[in-house]
Amino acid sequence: MKWFHFARLSSRLAEDKGRGLAVAAVRDLRLHRPAATPEELERFETDVMAGLVLARASAGLADSTIRGDLSNLEQIREWFGGPMWEMEPEDADAYFGRVLRAAPSGTRLARASALSVYFEFVELRHKVELHAMTGRVVECPIDEMNRPRGGKNAKLRVPPLDSEINTLFASWAQELATCRKFAPTARNYAAARLMADVGLRINEARHLDLADIRWELGKFGKLHVRIGKGARGSGPRERMVPLLNDAGRTLRWYIQDVWGQFGDDHTRHGAALFPSERGNADGSRSRAGYDTLRAGLAEATQRNLPSWAGRLTPHVLRHYCASQLYLNGVDLISIQEMYGHAWVATTMKYVHVHRSRIEDAWIAGHKRVAARLEGLM
Repeated sequence: MKWFHFARLSSRLAEDKGRGLAVAAVRDLRLHRPAATPEELERFETDVMAGLVLARASAGLADSTIRGDLSNLEQIREWFGGPMWEMEPEDADAYFGRVLRAAPSGTRLARASALSVYFEFVELRHKVELHAMTGRVVECPIDEMNRPRGGKNAKLRVPPLDSEINTLFASWAQELATCRKFAPTARNYAAARLMADVGLRINEARHLDLADIRWELGKFGKLHVRIGKGARGSGPRERMVPLLNDAGRTLRWYIQDVWGQFGDDHTRHGAALFPSERGNADGSRSRAGYDTLRAGLAEATQRNLPSWAGRLTPHVLRHYCASQLYLNGVDLISIQEMYGHAWVATTMKYVHVHRSRIEDAWIAGHKRVAARLEGLM
């Protein structure tokens, strides 16, 4: 019936236009809607945030990225003390100019990005509805005048020398014979060794299963990295990583001599490669935590390579591995594929410390000058 009335209305307007009659402006009936109550606005604000989460999830963003944006929005909302759609440019000036004045640039950029996404969502999905409820026209308070400046450039990391890494792992291996808790210490050693040998991120290493070691693939065997970091928060990106630098030998030793001491069943689906020493109710083992593996490396560095105490992190080991691959003649494209980078420019940040393009250009320039002078003489 509604469609029938709409069709008759459209036909009537077309006839009037054909007779040269002007079409009168029709007032939007929503302008007469009573103002929303505080309870209605509170429920609406909750629904908007829930819709934003669902929309970002449907776009394929990783859960961690969505949680990070929500955390930033919650802190802005707490400071503002009201619905964020009421923020004006002056409010953004006060927040980024005073409250976050001394905050790191990464924090400022993350808050600004989350707030911009929030307003973009509200403008696209709820602009008309919000105007009907409050009379406000939604507009993002961040503009070209107050937009935080800066970039999320990676921190410059100069990796240790090959001799220093060899000293660390040689001394750490000797400790295994006398340490109080052999299995956890050996697990931390194997995980750190794997990060240094094939450049895994710590989160990629801790999410490996026993079944992810594919001994039959390639010339050295490969790791199926299922929880690889995705570009721009797009979610896990899988890849295969060859077991270079004797990583296969380290894993064979670890599985044969260490893994069984945790008491898990190696035939269980999803059995973690690096399990926790604490058992579950069903007798299985959870995965070793991020902080556990990170702390294990930090403690071993403090004892065996004190010059790098507080500086040698899992990500520095990843930089070390890329640098060593580059020094040993592996091309950038191969390192890019192994590391799971979307852009080769990202890979270059890992190996730029050892790249000699500037020095080579300087030497080549001097040779050209010398050749010209020799011809003149």
